[in-house]
Amino acid sequence: MLTNDRAYIPLLKALGFLSPDGKPTSRYHAYRDHSRSSKVMAEALRDAYADIFLIKETPSNSDRAAIVGKFKSYHNTTDNVAGLMAKTFLALCDMADFKDGGVAKKDSGPAQIANIPEGMPSGSHRAEHKSTPGLHYNIQIHLPATKDVEVYNAIFKSLREHLYDN
Repeated sequence: MLTNDRAYIPLLKALGFLSPDGKPTSRYHAYRDHSRSSKVMAEALRDAYADIFLIKETPSNSDRAAIVGKFKSYHNTTDNVAGLMAKTFLALCDMADFKDGGVAKKDSGPAQIANIPEGMPSGSHRAEHKSTPGLHYNIQIHLPATKDVEVYNAIFKSLREHLYDN
């Protein structure tokens, strides 16, 4: 019997419902209180998908194309995978109450959308909105297949000199 249960564990971790070691968090317990669950979900989504909320304060199905585009560019995925990620995100949004700003927020660093392994439902890094706009670059390095460690050392030394030491 095949199951997709494992795909939800990273999503629950990304939303802050599970700790990195898989234990339920205080957010999980707050979500189980039905009187607060929709607000807790809104906070979890804002944390995990902060960049999406930069596109629109309250995303909806009418924003699907922009959301798919964001997932596609951020995760470098296919149209199909980005569409599935957007579908998961929008389904979670249907469970959230974004009115009144949700529950109290804390600033924990630069905004970014959740980093999900390809083909999984979306959702990873805790992120918040920054008070000032910024630019975020993702650099991918395709390393050569070699057993010569010096090749890797030279690549990373060059990166450090050109990216960090300026």
